[in-house]
Parts: sequence; structure tokens; C-alpha cells
Amino acid sequence: MARKQIPTALPKVLTIGQLATRGGIAASALRFYESQGLLESSRVDHNQRRYDRDALRRVAFIRAAQRVGLSLDEIKQALDSLPEGRTPTAADWESLAGGWQAQIAERIRLLERLRDDLGSCIGCGCLSLENCALYNPDDAAYLLGHGAQYLKGRTPADAGVEL
Repeated sequence: MARKQIPTALPKVLTIGQLATRGGIAASALRFYESQGLLESSRVDHNQRRYDRDALRRVAFIRAAQRVGLSLDEIKQALDSLPEGRTPTAADWESLAGGWQAQIAERIRLLERLRDDLGSCIGCGCLSLENCALYNPDDAAYLLGHGAQYLKGRTPADAGVEL
């Protein structure tokens, strides 16, 4: 049986298909990342995209940051903070991740609260009309803003409302 030869020289640039395959992500996501300023490509004949090999690391960085719950805006801000728009190194990731610790801890706290309160009120966005009169009389939670404010840890007292 013939052995498959491994190329000795890896290509310096990747097509969008190669980057999608190697990065484990859809080509449409790569185009979207590029439209959002998260990735850069050059163009060759017939306007075809080509990516430098370091785009693989950038895609991995984006996907890891998304996995911990960061928005694309937050990821872009982090990437823009790097000198000359370079691809993040392990040291960059460690430094940036340290800055995200409090934000991630807050998300964990909110998810734990959601898990613990799932059977009752979803922190008004109330799903329990019987309890709503107790926890959110006269819809006082709307003074806190849109969405499930109690789930976010905010209370009517934060808006100066007494129950």
C-alpha cells in the first residue's frame, strides 16, 4: 500500500475553502468575520479570497472567545488592541483572558441563578402570574430596563422602588 506523502512546504496562503476546512468553520462565517473586521484577506484573480496562514490562529482565537460567551464586538476590540493587528499569541490570549475574568464570572453567576430559578419566575420577564404580584407588583421591574432584570441581579430597590 502506498504511503501518503506529506508536503514538505506548506502553502503560505489558504483559500477560503482550505481555511474553512482547517478552521472547522463555514466559509460563510469567514466571510462574515471579514465583513466585521475580524479577518483580513487578499484578493487574486476573479476576486477570490486568500488568507495568510496565521488566519488559522486568528479563527481559533475568535472561536475560543465566542465559546466563553464574548460577543464579536468584544472580540474585535481585543484583536484591535494588538500591535499592528497581528494574530494573537498564547501570551496575548492569557493577557486578554485575564481581563475577561470578571465578565465571565458574572455570566456564570447569572447562569447559575437562571438554573436555580428556572422553575419559578425568570426574573421578570415573569413566567408565573401567581407570583408576579408578590415579586413584581405593578410591573416595577420595567423601571430597571428591558429584559429579565431580576435575573441580572437587579432589584426594584436599584430603581428606588419600594415593594
